[in-house]
Amino acid sequence: MERSFEIIGEALNRSFKIAPEQIDSIRNYRQIISFRNILAHCYDTVEDRIVWGIIEGSLPELLEDLHSLLGC
Repeated sequence: MERSFEIIGEALNRSFKIAPEQIDSIRNYRQIISFRNILAHCYDTVEDRIVWGIIEGSLPELLEDLHSLLGC
């Protein structure tokens, strides 16, 4: 699961550079990118309960924002 969060964070980071006006519609995009950096560089310090909390609490919001952005 951590690898998936790394990919999501990297995609948002690249999107921010390409289309900064659209990235603002993603709630907490800066925190998502920061979490990606933590996973990529300090993965041994991330606790499973934190990852699970993000899955339960923040992932639904991200999916909602992406659906809205894409018009789904």
